[in-house]
Amino acid sequence: MGIVKAYTTRVGNGPFPTELDAVMGQKIREIGSEFGATTGRPRRCGWLDLVQLKNAVMINGLTELAITKLDVLDSMDEIKVCTSYNIDGVTSDECITDANRLMRVTPVYRSFEGWQTGTIKCKTADELPAKTRYYLDFIERYLDGPKIMMVSVGPEREQTIMIS
Repeated sequence: MGIVKAYTTRVGNGPFPTELDAVMGQKIREIGSEFGATTGRPRRCGWLDLVQLKNAVMINGLTELAITKLDVLDSMDEIKVCTSYNIDGVTSDECITDANRLMRVTPVYRSFEGWQTGTIKCKTADELPAKTRYYLDFIERYLDGPKIMMVSVGPEREQTIMIS
């Protein structure tokens, strides 16, 4: 089982194709408490990069996924996921591992209408808003392999939803 946030974060310098601008990145950072545990250093925040995630799934042979911090997206009007990269005028869904090439990537996004309602009280997948379930279904279809088996909608143990 692999564990991934509902969005992407990075600590330190280097390429980060889906990094959000100051306003949206700050919003996710604050809602998700994305600060280093030891240093307090703010994490860089961006939309979920499915190109990178699909590569991680393949390399690690993942058959199941847990998606954490889904509740951080509750108030968003629009939610995006990166489905491919455009580099030097060519669009591809192949993962790029060379840092110099990755710096030149423009992410290609699939946009979703935000669910704009709290998920923190949901106890089952059926209680999640339809737009949230659609977002999760899209991720699962895109990855074409691992099943999303659990999602977290808050930091507490009882805010973890098991999906059968």
